[in-house]
Amino acid sequence: MPLISQSDPGPKNMGLANGHTLLRHLHDATLVGTLQHRWMNEKKNVKPEISWSQLRRRFTPGFEEILDVGVNEGWYDPSNLIQALVFRWVFIPWLQRELDAYRDRVNNTAKRADRNKVLPHGIPNHMYESPEDYGVLDFKIQVDPTAMAHVRNLYAPPDHDVFQLVLEGFALLATDSYAQINSPPITRSNVWNVYLEILLRFQHLDNLHRIPQILDECWGYALTMARDDHEDDIALLPNLPPLESDPENYYMGGVNNGRGLDDSQRARLDEMMENDDPLPAGLHDIEEEEELIVWFSDAEEEQEEGEEVSGLD
Repeated sequence: MPLISQSDPGPKNMGLANGHTLLRHLHDATLVGTLQHRWMNEKKNVKPEISWSQLRRRFTPGFEEILDVGVNEGWYDPSNLIQALVFRWVFIPWLQRELDAYRDRVNNTAKRADRNKVLPHGIPNHMYESPEDYGVLDFKIQVDPTAMAHVRNLYAPPDHDVFQLVLEGFALLATDSYAQINSPPITRSNVWNVYLEILLRFQHLDNLHRIPQILDECWGYALTMARDDHEDDIALLPNLPPLESDPENYYMGGVNNGRGLDDSQRARLDEMMENDDPLPAGLHDIEEEEELIVWFSDAEEEQEEGEEVSGLD
């Protein structure tokens, strides 16, 4: 985990601030009594905002077009309980897999080098795993799984209603319906077809047996709890002073509890810089791949399959 977390101010981020602060306290007793989170007011939350903007530009447009198809065709009405639940069961896991693939691709793609900055540049995962190879100090904290489980149970318990995609009874019926159509891997090309096939089976089941009102009520309650308009109020841990900061240099990190590098760390960094090998030729010219824009995971698979076929000659 990082030394500190940061976010825009607001009640939605209290759980994040509390969870990270408690984790840091559990790993470093000298930090007890301090808040290990920075509230980034106005336009100071730059890095997360850049990442969010890039996600919106690269990932969102293609998926919005796919989602619009079902709405425009009249296949999906979010006010219809069965349609809403089938949609959640089919689309949310698929979108999560696509987001995971996007994350992995970005984290394994070298970014454009900025000649005006001294920050390390290269493949993010490589820099994360071997920071010393890039001439930087390693400040990440290895997390004790027991501590992580403890904090998660406090602020994001896995059995909370908000984490229930659909209730177990509905999930069992949806899984059975999915098996009846041979459980095809879900892609952008067939996601609406899978949704419609499963929805058809629920509608047939309802016509035959009429889904009991009590199930309707339970399923509807779960859906309400899972939507964005349901929130638990979490108060910030009390009596914790904010991290120190260096207003002159505008240091917003968490090294030495916000004070920045100490003399020994500066000396170590200077030593690394003196022993640093020259950057490989052309590294300054690395640019981000434009094909990251509106990228689908199965599109890459299709491209790889095409390359394999074309190479058979």
